[in-house]
Amino acid sequence: MKTKLFLLLVLITSLFAKYDNCNFKNKDYEEICKEVVKHGVTYTYANQFLLSYFKTQKYDEITWKYIQPSKLKYHREKEKQANNALIKYVPKMVQNLKKYKEVYDYAEKKYGVNREIIAAILLKETKLGKIKPTHDAFIVFNTILTRTKPDTDRNEWLLTMSKTNMASIIEHCYKEGVKPQLCNLPSSYAGAVGIPQFMPNSFIYTDSYKGKVADLTRMEDAILSVAKFLHVKAKFTKLIDWKKMPDIPLIEAQWYAYSYKYDNASFCYEKSTKSNKLYKCFTKGKKNLQYMKKYVQKIMRYNNSSNYAVGVIRLAYDAHKRSCL
Repeated sequence: MKTKLFLLLVLITSLFAKYDNCNFKNKDYEEICKEVVKHGVTYTYANQFLLSYFKTQKYDEITWKYIQPSKLKYHREKEKQANNALIKYVPKMVQNLKKYKEVYDYAEKKYGVNREIIAAILLKETKLGKIKPTHDAFIVFNTILTRTKPDTDRNEWLLTMSKTNMASIIEHCYKEGVKPQLCNLPSSYAGAVGIPQFMPNSFIYTDSYKGKVADLTRMEDAILSVAKFLHVKAKFTKLIDWKKMPDIPLIEAQWYAYSYKYDNASFCYEKSTKSNKLYKCFTKGKKNLQYMKKYVQKIMRYNNSSNYAVGVIRLAYDAHKRSCL
């Protein structure tokens, strides 16, 4: 009873308090507040959001468990397994391509991204909307922000990533006119939202099919948003000519064997542009793979895993072949 009364008092206080600054004990919250105010959010709304018990005093233990460095190798192995397991869902992709043909036609014409690539990404992310997110995006990023220490490059990145995504969520909910305590964006444990699993700081790439505001839980908007993301962020402007691609299933199998052999394997890159880390590059010196490499690089702008991008192309290739039968 005392707990419920305390929470009620906290809620009432935050709703009726007057705010005219971004002064917080938590300096990260100050940064977030200043950023969203700079983009038009009121001081009152920003403070109510960042002082809300329901948003900043609840934590996601699953998120915290799975972002630990010890889980990175596990994630890479699961990616390979996921690619292999999803092959059996290609007929579902073909059904989706037929059902939403009008939308895919529009996406290809407007953004120059192959329909099969879009559908493959949606299949990998949420099995074409069948997987329903069970986490809250803001709580996910707040958990990472408040528990991570800035003692490694990776942790510094996690902190920056969390702050930008929290700011994007606040701005999104403010524009939508949603009260802070009611601003719930169902997400994965990593904070990704909707059928295409967009991070909140990527909401700027969303697009709506015959609507004013994109709804990422709507298939039509998910299709168009993936196309816009790849077009704008990855410079994906020309449809893949599947006849120019190598034997995708064979290359995929060879890549997996290569990545198993080398811990620092990359399909496309010899060196990281950010950290100067060196990689064993699978496509180096292989002229027959340069066309495929170009599009793997583009898809890696959506998800920077080589396994992910190669898996997307494999699924898209199989769907294209089935659609042509």
